[in-house]
Amino acid sequence: MLWDETNSLFLTTSMATNLQRVLTWAVPLLWLGPKARGENSISYKYADYQELGGRVGVQTQGAFIEQDLGPSMRLKLTGILDAIAGATPTGQPAPAGSDQVPLARLHEYRKAWNADLSRQFSRVNLGVGIANSRESDYVSTGWSVNAVTDFNQKNTTLLTGVAGTDDTIKVFYQAARATKRTNDLIVGVTQLLDPRTSLTVNLSWGRQRGQISDPYKLVQKNIEIIPGLFLPLTMGENRPGYREKWVGLVALNRAFPEARGAVEGTYRYYHDTFGADAHTVDVSWFQRVGETLILKPSFRFYDQSAAQFYAYDFERTNVIPRQGVPNPGGPFYSSDFRMSDFQSRTYGLKAIWKVTSAIQFDAGWEWYDMRGTDDVTPESAYCRARIITVGAKFIW
Repeated sequence: MLWDETNSLFLTTSMATNLQRVLTWAVPLLWLGPKARGENSISYKYADYQELGGRVGVQTQGAFIEQDLGPSMRLKLTGILDAIAGATPTGQPAPAGSDQVPLARLHEYRKAWNADLSRQFSRVNLGVGIANSRESDYVSTGWSVNAVTDFNQKNTTLLTGVAGTDDTIKVFYQAARATKRTNDLIVGVTQLLDPRTSLTVNLSWGRQRGQISDPYKLVQKNIEIIPGLFLPLTMGENRPGYREKWVGLVALNRAFPEARGAVEGTYRYYHDTFGADAHTVDVSWFQRVGETLILKPSFRFYDQSAAQFYAYDFERTNVIPRQGVPNPGGPFYSSDFRMSDFQSRTYGLKAIWKVTSAIQFDAGWEWYDMRGTDDVTPESAYCRARIITVGAKFIW
């Protein structure tokens, strides 16, 4: 099953996107419990995502290992298993007299792994990574190279990185596998403003080429079969075969030792050649309770405008969808609700319990609420979900 970027819970996250978050936790962790340099660890994470109404459910298990290889090298290994099942909108409009969009059942497993090797030089930390993700119809292989360079007595840090993926996709209406390739670049600066405050500014660019259309999403329109005879036909969506995206991120961290807490706030702006713009605001508070417990309430707001080629009901447009494989020459069309105007809010609470210097547990709960804002797409297309996470970490 293919998932769009707007449904990030189910994506093999781009390594370039991960780079944006490398430095945003520095100040909160400094004040709430510094991490020893050269700390080796093994972790386990479990997450359960469940949409209401029998929609998509995902269970994820992950294992993470961090190990020093001598005084200047460090290895990180990650393994992920996903089980995905449930129902998702097909893209067809709701039947006449109903506001419930048609759903299709899905069932999928995903296996993924990631390895990152970093080397610390005098002022530069250089890291290279490789990754692989496999589903029954989708295989993705990725790579990344990034450098973190410190200046100004380590009060200023420059992040630069490049990443890419090479994907093969089994599409049921094509004999040969389709391909998709992505490339991402990122440049970021983190500045320590004072002993309690840091500011991060990142800019990134990315592009996708190849099979960007989701072969499981449909559009529907009454097509004239013979003169005077129209039938409601369904066809696969057709997105452009090329997309560029630009992302700007600003993160501010501020520690409040007198309150034994810290705040992290981020703003992210996204724009792509599909014509979509998105704004994300994310705020988290880290509160120490006693000597071993940290509580982290959080709130995330996301607002997205629709892609230029999105329409809920193509009867209201002049676009004539075509049968067959995606056509890079157009016309372009999609009824995927993830391409529409919508907003989402995520409320969360996480607890981190450091039992001893070597053992740590964490548990979290989140509520995800997605709502359409175009006053056309029925609310039944959008989802509401609860997310539960638990984890354990052993340090040596």
